[in-house]
Amino acid sequence: MNISFRNRKLEKLFNSENNLQKEFGMRMAKVIKKQMSILRIANHLEQIPTKPPLRRHQLQGKRKEYFAIDLVHPHRLIFRINQNPLPRKSDKGIDLKQIDMIEIVEVVDYH
Repeated sequence: MNISFRNRKLEKLFNSENNLQKEFGMRMAKVIKKQMSILRIANHLEQIPTKPPLRRHQLQGKRKEYFAIDLVHPHRLIFRINQNPLPRKSDKGIDLKQIDMIEIVEVVDYH
């Protein structure tokens, strides 16, 4: 999967283990690195498991076309599809088999 970042600051954070540890602590930094490696090796979004430990899930409301994966509870890694136009199935849902570009938006506890 091709992964980009919402901004340069986030990209620098995710590309430095030291910065990740300073920002989130050692445990969370390890989980972020592991989840990011799984995202990177996937060919498309449908290959990302919907069951733990990743638990890919689509968000709702004003973030309905965003997705999240689990990190250290209750934190989530939020990302959006970075393809235009957005690949759709005949039922107007997102065709996850065609999604191979995402943009990391943030790490957040939205609960």
